[in-house]
Amino acid sequence: MMEHQLAPSKGARKARKRVGRGDAAGQGSTAGRGNKGQKSRAGYRIRPGFEGGQLPIIKGLPMKRGFTNPFKIYYSLVKIEALDSFEAGDNITPEALYQRGILRNLNQPVKIVGDGEISKSVTVSAHKFTKTAREKIEAAKGSVEEL
Repeated sequence: MMEHQLAPSKGARKARKRVGRGDAAGQGSTAGRGNKGQKSRAGYRIRPGFEGGQLPIIKGLPMKRGFTNPFKIYYSLVKIEALDSFEAGDNITPEALYQRGILRNLNQPVKIVGDGEISKSVTVSAHKFTKTAREKIEAAKGSVEEL
């Protein structure tokens, strides 16, 4: 047998249905598109969100419109006053905050914010610090370590 003699076995390949080729040709007249209307016409395509001329639901929900940045980093915020519950000289890490129940999970990076006061000298390790938080920790003779 040679390459030009290769052919699929009988019944293995089915001829496509030729629609719209006259009433006697199986799918004549409407060619399987139903009767009349925009969906039966050639070049039919409606844009996503089109509701047939009715006011689209997205226009009635302005708070749902807009853009969500997939690259935005969400931080777990920890106030300075929460760090005051630790002992003087402690090394405060995200794991220690999680064990104390100050953080809900360790999936997000930790940011220390300057709300409240701190009176003890501690070493704080976090991913980010606000300017006031850094100043308050250092004023209490503590140290700041960025992860």
